[in-house]
Amino acid sequence: MNTNASPAHLQHTDAVPEVTIIDKSLMKRAVAAASLGNAMEWFDFGIYGYLAVTLGMVFFPEVSPGAQLLSTYAAFAVAFLIRPLGGMFFGPLGDRIGRKRVLALTMIMMALGTFAIGLIPSYASIGLWAPVLLIVARGIQGFSTGGEYGGAATFIAEYAPDRKRGRLGSWLEVGTLLGLIFSAALVTAMTLMLGNEAMREWGWRVPFLVAGPLGLIGVWLRLRLEETPAFAKHMENSAPPPGMRQQWQEIVTHHLRAFLLCIGMVFILNLADYMLLTWMPGYLNVVLGLSELEGLTIVVVAMLCMMAVLPFMGALSDKIGRKPLWTMGCVGFLVLTLPCFYALGSQNLALTFLGMLVMGLLLTCFLSTVASTLPALFPTAVRYGGLAIAYNLSTSLFGGTAPLLSAWLVNATGNPLAPAGYLMFGALVGLIAVRLSKESACQPLEGSPPAIESRAEIMDHLYRRKRRKRLQLSALSSDG
Repeated sequence: MNTNASPAHLQHTDAVPEVTIIDKSLMKRAVAAASLGNAMEWFDFGIYGYLAVTLGMVFFPEVSPGAQLLSTYAAFAVAFLIRPLGGMFFGPLGDRIGRKRVLALTMIMMALGTFAIGLIPSYASIGLWAPVLLIVARGIQGFSTGGEYGGAATFIAEYAPDRKRGRLGSWLEVGTLLGLIFSAALVTAMTLMLGNEAMREWGWRVPFLVAGPLGLIGVWLRLRLEETPAFAKHMENSAPPPGMRQQWQEIVTHHLRAFLLCIGMVFILNLADYMLLTWMPGYLNVVLGLSELEGLTIVVVAMLCMMAVLPFMGALSDKIGRKPLWTMGCVGFLVLTLPCFYALGSQNLALTFLGMLVMGLLLTCFLSTVASTLPALFPTAVRYGGLAIAYNLSTSLFGGTAPLLSAWLVNATGNPLAPAGYLMFGALVGLIAVRLSKESACQPLEGSPPAIESRAEIMDHLYRRKRRKRLQLSALSSDG
């Protein structure tokens, strides 16, 4: 059997369990394409957050600076209200027709929505139609993103060998940070070259217009991939998938526990993610008085540090498990969020960066393992749909609204530390969900045979299986 051509399946016998041998070259291509595609998606999404202050002046010029930022984040949140609809559509579709084609479709839609924002006339030109068109374009972005992350995480998880799922899955978030860093770097560079006035007049459009060619590259990368071995094997052995409504019912009725655990874990994941990486530049600028350049620089440097750490954290999760890292992150946010917010407002750039860096490194506990942890909650038949719907429902309620709610908390209380309490509450919810979940490190995905890289691993797999049986028999004997 030539394992260099495509993923291979060895059928079960008394001596050898059924396994999937993952071709290394296909695996590397799959991880690279999914991660780069995700980077391009999050470049599109990130530039909106990093231009939030400028967009507020362009589309909401008749209100105060604080209200401008609040209005911009309200438009930002609109996309997240639509994301669950995208998850309900694209997720079950990915379980019906495959992961690859759906991921290409979401890339096309995201690029079009982002490109359209760059073409919208300003409020000074067309009045109220400007923010209306902005909301429509954000809606297109939100609908496409509803199918993006769940599909990309599923794609990598199903291509990764069981023992390397954490390390390989972490590259998806490296892609996310790469896209956010690229968007922030582009905004920063243009602000330095053009100045604030030119950025408000026309320069803000350029980062959005760049999304067009980047989207074409992403589509090309994803269409060159092959379908995941887990999904291909599932389709060989299963009847035609049911209709979309039946798929929704299957997820809610038979996988409700996994669905709720996913929502709880995504609560802290995306609350911290969007609060730190999207809302923070505007907070540092408008609330704490740093310049736009200083705020962006602090966030970008922190993200570079996070990106360097992610693969090592993912590999660590393959050794010690996903749950210890998630627990560390949740406990860390419970204990350190308030001190970090004090550091952010210290008016000392070094302390401000330290506060941002500590919270960013805590966030890597989640980011490094999310693509290996969440897909493992669901079986192959409903993995894309279950993950997409639960992930986007939680993101819509708690992630996309985080910038809006954080800005509102500051305005309503007059206390710049108020968002810290919300982040700590999210950490408590996440900790409960983590403690109730099962460890998935080095285990086969539910509904799929063990995934390995070579035939040599089969003997080791047999040894581990026999050892588990001996331990179980020994425990039964002791109970007897």
